[in-house]
Amino acid sequence: MNNIELSTVYLPLLDEVYKEASKTSILEGDEVTVKKGSNGEIKIAKLDMDGLGDFSRNDGYTKGSTSFVWETVKYDKERSQDLRIDRLDNDEALETPFAKLSGEFIRTKVVPETDAARIAKICSTEGITTKAEKLSNGSEVISALRACSNTMDELEVPTESRILFITPTLRTSIDDLDTTQSRAVLSKFSSIIEVPQTRMYTAITLNDGTTNYGFKKSEGQYVKTKDTDVVKNKKYYTESGGIYSEVSSPAKSSLNTYYELIGVGKNVNFLCVEKSAAVCAIDQYIKYFSPDQDQQGDSHVFKYRNNNLYAHCYENKLAGIYCSYVE
Repeated sequence: MNNIELSTVYLPLLDEVYKEASKTSILEGDEVTVKKGSNGEIKIAKLDMDGLGDFSRNDGYTKGSTSFVWETVKYDKERSQDLRIDRLDNDEALETPFAKLSGEFIRTKVVPETDAARIAKICSTEGITTKAEKLSNGSEVISALRACSNTMDELEVPTESRILFITPTLRTSIDDLDTTQSRAVLSKFSSIIEVPQTRMYTAITLNDGTTNYGFKKSEGQYVKTKDTDVVKNKKYYTESGGIYSEVSSPAKSSLNTYYELIGVGKNVNFLCVEKSAAVCAIDQYIKYFSPDQDQQGDSHVFKYRNNNLYAHCYENKLAGIYCSYVE
């Protein structure tokens, strides 16, 4: 079997590993909602229509419009890695060690990062419903989920396609109650998916691979404030030699020297997404080179690359996204 054939065989297998491990693959579009573009672009199906108007006995039906267009958007990020296993550690091509390496890479590196990036992008989308709250027990979680479902009910978000992403700890706190009330609240969601807290942040940083790999919860960045007056209870900072210090008593006259800390990742309690409100996409590519073809050593080489649209949230469906996070 040649190297092209090996890659062809392994890509579907790795796609299967990805699908089984991913918590957010439920949001990925199909050929009806997503199609590939060119030059780093992807096309997203967008449907909109006018509401009702009066019927006229003279003029008949009102002349509204329905639009179905393919909106072109840019992919968010391309990510890659070059994995190697020495010939002597895998003396029969693509036997267990190499197969395990590639599968574990998808399961433990690609999937967590992709889930975290998707959740962070959805949570940071302007116009969605957000609520800062600390949930300490099952009763508080139930109340928070009730507020979420009530908000979506009032905004007429379809109940049959509401997907709830929630941390295992909070889901367990609900299960421990095992009450009629808790079951009634959970019935408001069509799918409930437990996502580890390590993937549930409002913002993350994708490491570029020069010194660190993977991702981490965003520590934020300092930027010059644009405020023209001091905002009550807002934190301001001054900078000296690259060190930022919080201002204890902000003054309007000094605002031009102040900084703000923005983009800090917060822990997400839960995220509810109505299926048609957001769409995600990922293209994955692999290459395999045998030890005889390895120009840098004597290893089996697995080159992995993906191209991601972490999330596209439809501006006319933002009512279908609700994020609860810890301030």
